[in-house]
Amino acid sequence: METGKKIRIVLADDQPFIRNGLRYIIDVQSDMKVVGEASTGEEAIDVTLATVPDLVLMDIRMPDSTGIMATKSIVESLPDVKVILLTTFDVEQYVFDGIRAGAAGYILKDTDMDEMLSGIRAISRGATLFNSTTAKRALGQILSPSKDEPGAMDNERFHDTLTERETEVLQLLAYGKRNHEIATILCISEGTTKTHIHHIIQKLGAYDRTQAVVIGIRMKLVK
Repeated sequence: METGKKIRIVLADDQPFIRNGLRYIIDVQSDMKVVGEASTGEEAIDVTLATVPDLVLMDIRMPDSTGIMATKSIVESLPDVKVILLTTFDVEQYVFDGIRAGAAGYILKDTDMDEMLSGIRAISRGATLFNSTTAKRALGQILSPSKDEPGAMDNERFHDTLTERETEVLQLLAYGKRNHEIATILCISEGTTKTHIHHIIQKLGAYDRTQAVVIGIRMKLVK
């Protein structure tokens, strides 16, 4: 984030008092501002496409289109826009679905406000944030899967997380290739390569490209 530039945020929640509370808190921050609001999933998509914010705070449960579905649509259309899923429910399935949709974070609505604001700032800088106990446990199962453990996740669950092109990029990352080398090999631009890597990191819940490769190897997504 450039010095002096505010983080532009869209709020998507079907409860007006939640949106009003978030707007008040965000707008008094010197480095953030709300540029749009939505009360349904479809509105969230429309408002985001119209305003092209830096980040969307997205409620998971909304009328006409879930936050997960709206997130997927937004990330596919505007890959540089970060989406943080907000929920009252600490449910493991939401973590998996959120990662698959391309969300950059998952935060409970009862999270301390200072922690939420710190998360917004971190995600705007390119980090990922899944800060609930359930989310961390789910990600731990992805990183260290064991089918002998009760409730352990099957690696096949995430084989359809990455697109075919993203899998190719991840494989080249595993070979130690740099962005310009990947771009040359796949006949794409460096900008497109960076976008693919960004999506890979988000979908696998990794902190950086190195951890994404480690996860990919453990999940047998790459050789």
